[in-house]
Amino acid sequence: MEEEEIYTIAGMLLLNDSPGKLMRDLRERLGIRQNELARAMRISSAVLSEYENQKRRKPGAHTIKNYINAIVRLRGVPAVLLALHENENVDSGGAILAIRELKEPIRSADLLKALSARVWSGEDMLDLPVFGYTVLDSIRAIIALKGNQFFKIFGKSSERALIFSKVGLGRSPLVAVRISPLKPRVVAIHGTESLEEVSVEIAKAERVILATLPKVPIEDLISRLATL
Repeated sequence: MEEEEIYTIAGMLLLNDSPGKLMRDLRERLGIRQNELARAMRISSAVLSEYENQKRRKPGAHTIKNYINAIVRLRGVPAVLLALHENENVDSGGAILAIRELKEPIRSADLLKALSARVWSGEDMLDLPVFGYTVLDSIRAIIALKGNQFFKIFGKSSERALIFSKVGLGRSPLVAVRISPLKPRVVAIHGTESLEEVSVEIAKAERVILATLPKVPIEDLISRLATL
């Protein structure tokens, strides 16, 4: 896990008036049992329970770092970051046109085939699953989504397809993916049939499947996605 993300989560816990409650809430959002987390932290369940129920004084930096490292080992960085921001109410300003978690994951190849997509990079990853999708108005996303608000486009899993409409040559969505700590499984560009080489190179570097979609109305693409 990058140091920046460790500091972000640690800071939220250290500065929170009820860090124990936040620790418990985050553990429960991640679906981690108390005894499972206690083992990962190498402390007793009783001690962890006292922290979570605020029967001990506020946890110090060492305990919080131990806690963060443990939940990251158990669930991974993307899941922890999404759980951290799960209950934040964010007005997307119309940036999110559609967002859905699939009942059952499907192969990336099957999702892209349903959309008649052309794949530009990541052919070796097409058998990997996607657990959901988000369709975005890229112009509104740039204007409306700032900082941690960007996490909301990932729904409950970063292993999803992000579909960007109103894109020129595909650079801006890939730059956003490049700087984000969360990486989608698929980036699909709607609105262009050609891409800048830098977009393809970023996708390769970030290990993201990159595809372009036919120039059909975005409503048609959303309707196709709804049948998956």
